[in-house]
Amino acid sequence: MANIQLGIGLSDFDHIAENAQRAEQQGYDFVSTGEHVFFYGPIGNGLIALAAAAGATQHIKLMSTITLVPLYPAALLAKLVTTLDHVSHGRFHLGVGVGGEFAKEFEACGVPVNERGARTNETLEVMHKLWQEDEVTFAGRFTTLNGVTLAPKPIAQPQPPVWISGRSEAAMRRCARFGSGWLPYMYTPEQLSSSLQTIKAMSADYQRETLVEPGLFIFFVVHEDRDQAIEMATQRLSRQYNQDFSKLVHKYAIAGNPDDCAARLKEYIDAGASTIILNSATTAAYTATNEALMAQSVLPVVKQS
Repeated sequence: MANIQLGIGLSDFDHIAENAQRAEQQGYDFVSTGEHVFFYGPIGNGLIALAAAAGATQHIKLMSTITLVPLYPAALLAKLVTTLDHVSHGRFHLGVGVGGEFAKEFEACGVPVNERGARTNETLEVMHKLWQEDEVTFAGRFTTLNGVTLAPKPIAQPQPPVWISGRSEAAMRRCARFGSGWLPYMYTPEQLSSSLQTIKAMSADYQRETLVEPGLFIFFVVHEDRDQAIEMATQRLSRQYNQDFSKLVHKYAIAGNPDDCAARLKEYIDAGASTIILNSATTAAYTATNEALMAQSVLPVVKQS
C-alpha cells in the first residue's frame, strides 16, 4: 500500500497553536484549516491561522483547506503563500477552491461571483510564474505584471504543493492543469476513483509529466457508540449545510465506531486516496475526544493495513 498521509482540521481559532501541537504529538501528518471572509458562523483566515500553527510546531505539514483564491489579487496571494512557506520552512501546502456558496463575501470584496473560476485559473498561472521566474511580465484579464520579480522565492521547489479542491468537472480540469494534488470533498469512494481517471486523461492536454497526488477532504465522527457518532455527524452537517443530512452522512462522511471508521477509510484508500484530511463534524465539547480517538484507535489500523 502507498504511504498514507492523514491530516486533521483545526477548528478552534482561539487555540490554534495548542491544537496544532497536539495534532503533531498524536501523529497526524497534516494540520489544516479553511477560511471565509463572511459565512454562516464564526470562521477565520486560513493563512493567518496556519502561520500561528507553523510557529508552534516542528515537523507537521500545513494545508489550507481551502484558500478562497478568487478573493485575493494574484501577486498578493503569491507573496502570502511564499511567506508562509518560509515561516514553516517549506511545510505549507496550498489548498485551492473557488468558493461561491456565500455570495455576500464576494460582493463585499468587490469580486463578481460568476468570475471566480476564471480568476482562480489566472491566479494559479500568475503564481506559478512568480514562484519560478524573474522579471515576470503578464497581461491577463485580471492581472497585469510589468517586469516584476518575487523575492525571495519559495523554499519548496519548484513551488509549494498546490491541492485543487472541488467536485465539478471544471475543478478536475483545473487540477489537471495546475494541481500537485486533488482534494475533493463530499465524495464517495466511487466518485473519487472516477475523478482520478478523469484527471489523468485531462492531464494529457497539458503535457503533464507527473501524476497528481490523490487526496480527499472528509468530515468524521468516531465514537464507541455507533449510533451516537451518526447522530452527532447528522446534526452538525445538517446545521452547517442548511439541509437534512440524515440520508447523506453514510455517503459523504465517516461516522461510527473505530472499526466502522477504519473500514470506511480503507474504502477511500482502495479507491486511490493517499492523503486524507479529516475534519471533525461534532460539537466543540467532543472535538478533542473525537480527534484523539481517531488518532489512537483508527489511524494505526489504517496505516498498518
